[in-house]
Amino acid sequence: MEIKELLSTAFVAIRTNKTRSVLTTLGIIIGVGSVILLVAIGSGLQSFVTKEFEALGSNVLFISPGRVSFSGGPPQNVEAKFDFEDVRKIGELGAPIVKSSGMISKGVTIKYRSESFYGNLAGVEEDYQEFGNVEIDKGRFFTKNAVERGQFVGVIGHKVYTELFGEGREAVGKEVDISGRQIKVIGVLKEKGGGIGGSSNENTFAIIPVTTASKLTGINKPAAVMVRTATAEDTTIATRKVKEYFYRKDLTDDDFTILEPKELLSTINSFLGVVTGALSGIAAISLVVGGIGIANIMLVSVTERTREIGLRKALGATRRDILLQFLIEAVVLSVVGGGIGVAGGWGLSVLMSRFIETAVTPWSVGLAFGISAGVGVVSGLAPAIRAARLDPIAALRYE
Repeated sequence: MEIKELLSTAFVAIRTNKTRSVLTTLGIIIGVGSVILLVAIGSGLQSFVTKEFEALGSNVLFISPGRVSFSGGPPQNVEAKFDFEDVRKIGELGAPIVKSSGMISKGVTIKYRSESFYGNLAGVEEDYQEFGNVEIDKGRFFTKNAVERGQFVGVIGHKVYTELFGEGREAVGKEVDISGRQIKVIGVLKEKGGGIGGSSNENTFAIIPVTTASKLTGINKPAAVMVRTATAEDTTIATRKVKEYFYRKDLTDDDFTILEPKELLSTINSFLGVVTGALSGIAAISLVVGGIGIANIMLVSVTERTREIGLRKALGATRRDILLQFLIEAVVLSVVGGGIGVAGGWGLSVLMSRFIETAVTPWSVGLAFGISAGVGVVSGLAPAIRAARLDPIAALRYE
């Protein structure tokens, strides 16, 4: 029998038992779709993290008090063993360090009239925009004069603005209450992030002069220090210089942590890669279950069609013809299920991209589709061999 004829026979057999065929392929559809969707979410997360770090700047070091590996922000329960004078001296260490800036951070309730929002108070210096890569949507950022004089002015994040004032309402010039003091809003930040980021980015910040923040909170040591270098390649040299400075002050490695963006990005991407791989592996179990389903149905099909097999052999069909007939049926079921799964997983990833960043990768589509076809071959092999080995006389007598 020609392959074309075998394919035609396979499709006829599948159409004859539509419901059974659909139920048989469900495992493959769910497995392929799940693998593609989870890989798309993982790839989207990695892409998002990479873009966020690029936005922050690859030539900025982050110094946190205490020993940490990586986190969404400075640990607020660890008091720094260095102060703002140290921050200034670090900025004066010379090339390749260009500038340094310290930051005070604390969770606070921000109020405006009857509305309130729990966010993050960030006490920063006037050059924070250069380090944090924040953009002003309305109003302006505060000046060096405001920092030196400790003025009660500030810039609020987009989330703070919408929660307290509502979209479209004027916030610049109004006063919000932070820790019992009135802070005049002089600017509103542009919304930052794209579906992830939540409470960890500037959307939830109330940013005020660091001197003002020290008055409000009683905190006089930085929760984080940012150090900018001339180029991204200079961060390693700058890290060594900062460490040498802290060692001269008798600080140990347990007293501070210097995070280089490229190292932190590599660590996070490795972690996300492992998580994505693990989740995809779990989803791939559905493919195995789907393969078992196909094998089971094909074995039942062999039993149901025993007389048909006997008749085909009596008319001259060889073992190879019978083997290929049932093997092709199994592969067709897997490939059709894989195709539907690819379309479903791709469609769901596009739908989810409205809420979080996703990225369908060609290798995940090829891998999932290839595995589904392989599952068809493996699961259809045993039933096909069984069908090919049937004795034609015994098969014709089968009731």
